[in-house]
Amino acid sequence: MTTLSVENLGPVKSAKVEFGDLTVLVGPQATGKSVFLQLFKLLIDVGPIRAELRRFNIDWGGSLENFMDLYFGEGMSGIFEGARTAIAYDASAIRLEEWLGKRLRADEKKERLFFIPAQRVLSLREGATRPFTDYRSGDPFVVREFSEKLHYLVQSEFAQSPILFPKRNRLKDQFRRLLDANIFGGFGLRTDTARFQKRLVLSSPTSNKALPYLVWSAGQREFVPLLMGLYWLIPPARVPRRAGLEWVVIEEPEMGLHPKAISVVMLLVLELLHRGYRVCLSTHSPHVLDVVWALQVMKGQGGSDKEVFDLFSVKATPPTRKLATDVLAKRYAVYYFQRDGKVADISQLDPGSERAAEAGWGGLSEFSGNVGDIVARVVARASGRTDPHDGTRR
Repeated sequence: MTTLSVENLGPVKSAKVEFGDLTVLVGPQATGKSVFLQLFKLLIDVGPIRAELRRFNIDWGGSLENFMDLYFGEGMSGIFEGARTAIAYDASAIRLEEWLGKRLRADEKKERLFFIPAQRVLSLREGATRPFTDYRSGDPFVVREFSEKLHYLVQSEFAQSPILFPKRNRLKDQFRRLLDANIFGGFGLRTDTARFQKRLVLSSPTSNKALPYLVWSAGQREFVPLLMGLYWLIPPARVPRRAGLEWVVIEEPEMGLHPKAISVVMLLVLELLHRGYRVCLSTHSPHVLDVVWALQVMKGQGGSDKEVFDLFSVKATPPTRKLATDVLAKRYAVYYFQRDGKVADISQLDPGSERAAEAGWGGLSEFSGNVGDIVARVVARASGRTDPHDGTRR
């Protein structure tokens, strides 16, 4: 079990997170979810991060303040409060100054966590992938690194074939069909060359015309970088995952997507779990927690492989049954980052809990529950029935 405890780091005043196979962070904007996940990446991959910065001739001069601005982003050095900031990783206290300069073992020099940031749409400029050096030095490291990975993928692994979607040796056929129906709508994704620069375009199912980036839907612009990240994580060969990688962070996988498309993305998250990755999500979508809650209940109440796929209105097939079996054996954790800076464990997702944070699933189901209560009251009053809340006749 991997545990990360943090006190007084930016918006986070007190947090202790025990990561499951799938860990979901919820809470309002600016409560520290991204800072927490970026710190987790730093603790796991300090060696590769140092190497990447030096590869691009970036020197922070041994200053923690400089490094914080380089890594978390310009102006973020203030989140570190000196002696008041306390970090413990698997019960071992961490001093960031020492951690950044530590001598590395061989296994600490390889990347173990792949981070797909919320700002992933920035990785494409008018459809062209952007290398690490295309950003300012004050842009967050995880954004620059993710963009560099996509740039490398398009320039190397996909250099021989322009077709990016649908691609027969990437993703299960059933999942490709769902992506086609719910995100791409019959359009393909391929590389094209314009003004001597390779770019990503959509190809029309009825003509040979290329549709450039700026005419894509908002959901397509948000999803394509995520798809490319999934391609990085799911190699075309028979090996289950990218060599050395153990962890995946995906921030706000739901951005720009219709609920049916969010369901497909969650199926792909389950595919990552099936392949042995441990996954962390941050989300503002009740749809994501609906899936986690249902899997929790199925796991405890003997849900079947078929019922896992019934969640997504998908027919279970022999290639996917093993995925469902694996998913029902995984451990799920959910944490609520509150406005006061404290982080609550709401992993049980009990809608009947006496704790408001858990009953309202970290605020994601509170609005719909409140709407239901108000509508029931109005209907009861209009029909002359007893008010379900105060017992009076209306």
